[in-house]
Amino acid sequence: MASFSTPISVPLLLLLLLLLCHAALLLGKSQCPPSSCGDIDIRYPFRLSSDPDGCGDKDFELVCEGNRTVYSDSYSEKYLVTEISNGALRLIYSGFLSDTNCLLSNHSFKSNTFYNNYGRLWASFMNCTQEVESKEYVAVPCLSGSSSTTYVLVNSNSYQLLYLKNSCSFLTSVPVENLLSPGDHDIFKLLRKGFVVYWTPIHSVKYCWQQNKNAFETLGGTSIGLSLLYKIVDAIVLGLQFLSCVSNNEDLEFVVSILTAILGYPILALLAARFILAPLCVYGFLVLNCWRRIRAPEDAVEKFLRNQQQSLSPTRYAYSDIVAITGHFREKLGQGGFGAVFKGHIMGTYPVAVKLLGGSNFHGEDFINEVATIGRIHHLNVVRLLGFCSEGSKRALVYEFMPNGSLDKYIFPSDRNGACSSRRRLSLHKLNEIALGVARGINYLHTGCHMQILHFDIKPHNVLLDHNFTPKVSDFGLAKLCPKDCSLVSMSAARGTIGYIAPELVSRSFGIISYKSDVYSFGMLLLEMAGRRRNVDHKAENSSQIYYPSWIYDQLVQLQELGGAEADDIINVEIDEIERKLSMVGLWCIQMKSCDRPSMSEVVEMLDGNINNIQMPPKPFFSSTESQSDFVKLSCMQSSSIGRLLGISEKDDLSELA
Repeated sequence: MASFSTPISVPLLLLLLLLLCHAALLLGKSQCPPSSCGDIDIRYPFRLSSDPDGCGDKDFELVCEGNRTVYSDSYSEKYLVTEISNGALRLIYSGFLSDTNCLLSNHSFKSNTFYNNYGRLWASFMNCTQEVESKEYVAVPCLSGSSSTTYVLVNSNSYQLLYLKNSCSFLTSVPVENLLSPGDHDIFKLLRKGFVVYWTPIHSVKYCWQQNKNAFETLGGTSIGLSLLYKIVDAIVLGLQFLSCVSNNEDLEFVVSILTAILGYPILALLAARFILAPLCVYGFLVLNCWRRIRAPEDAVEKFLRNQQQSLSPTRYAYSDIVAITGHFREKLGQGGFGAVFKGHIMGTYPVAVKLLGGSNFHGEDFINEVATIGRIHHLNVVRLLGFCSEGSKRALVYEFMPNGSLDKYIFPSDRNGACSSRRRLSLHKLNEIALGVARGINYLHTGCHMQILHFDIKPHNVLLDHNFTPKVSDFGLAKLCPKDCSLVSMSAARGTIGYIAPELVSRSFGIISYKSDVYSFGMLLLEMAGRRRNVDHKAENSSQIYYPSWIYDQLVQLQELGGAEADDIINVEIDEIERKLSMVGLWCIQMKSCDRPSMSEVVEMLDGNINNIQMPPKPFFSSTESQSDFVKLSCMQSSSIGRLLGISEKDDLSELA
């Protein structure tokens, strides 16, 4: 007796009893796989007449006739089962299957096995000897005769006598799912859709509790003098009686699960917290620290995203969302060293471009740079970042879609003859607008944010065009942040694309690294836009035109030396005014000494102003005859496949964006 009085024995005994019952029920149910008839899967509590005993409830037995599932109620009326879901059946009376059937018999659904009264709509048929003037009464011509008219009334209480008119007699009531549509009086079309009925146990939990309530109350009020052992035995006996009551409808698993959740799981949780959870917490803490050290590069990205998530405007998507947005990566737009770009749609309508990162040149810092720099930038000439994804090694960036692609398609030759197709050829006036827009975008990066953003990769490929050919600066993977008052940017190695890299990024002997490095890259871009060709072209007509900046500088000098009306005539014939303007601004931007280059705000003023207000720039260092060939060799390195000089850059302090 004493062994049962200890505090821990009673919980363990009850826990063991409940868990054994639960395990036995689960084992028994696992031996009854679902049946099928046609395309209908039949599960508990329903069963087929051919299923073994003990599977499903015999009160909900279905029959498979001609590959169709049929239910027969207690009045032997047959209904076709079209769907089974969560203890519910969708039934169609077998007499309504034919599209041309217009028969009516007394087949009201009277089965007490299903809960079909609350909220149920009924179609009640009335036979009237006189015409009924009522909106609720709908005539059924195919059931009407010469001396009487059959009406149907559809609502939740149509079977009640209060709806019966004086000249009418009640025929039958049939359950339906919906009301008649306005203007649609085909009641048999509604009947052929069927109706849903729900299963409810005959011996529900509430019923069985009422049967054993008094016994449980007596047990609770038993004298304290009785032995604790007798109380436990009585409680087990009453519990088994309660379970036996409910088991008449094979709902034992449900009740045992509820009791296990109420009594067993809390007890199990207390025991687990004492003997299992505490040691696991200690070991888990140690394992977590080791795991963080192993996954340090990835955790740096996750830490950045967690710290910035509250302040960043782009949406963070799950990888499954990225798959859905791109339609399982169905439409590919391009491929690069960073990965691939796919077209997608947000909410099925808004087009976007999804950059899936993962190429050989991709690093975690590139992802952080993209999100940190343009995540909160909203400018007409800077591409907008709509969202991002970071799940393990899977990372993606979601941008607004630019239907006209990148600028390089419109300024570089696209055929073997070295000419752009008419579809891709832009006028010089449009090129001037694009150049002005790009300049405004870069100027905003330099001066419009509380932190100065240096792009370090300005080139035609990174200028995207929307449906109106409005330019937008993109690809901030190499960007760097620094305070506005910072005149010197520290960098451990060069970054950018060959042909657009400022001299100071290659050698410190040319000066310090600053925002003027972006000005140089923009100048090289302007010269390519002015000449509609790459700055270095080995297929040029003569050797003097191989390097376009040097050639155009010499042409501008000659025109300036001629002067007067004769010069104006030559300008109109040889060099268009816009080409001359873009070239002069570009030559100002590519001065070898960074201090000689204008700022981007000054570049915007020059592009937006009159060409007569622009002075002829000094001769760039590389334009001299002695050093031109050497610089061309440097600029032509790997020109057939322009690559990116990706140096190992120091970690930028991106936390200042928060």
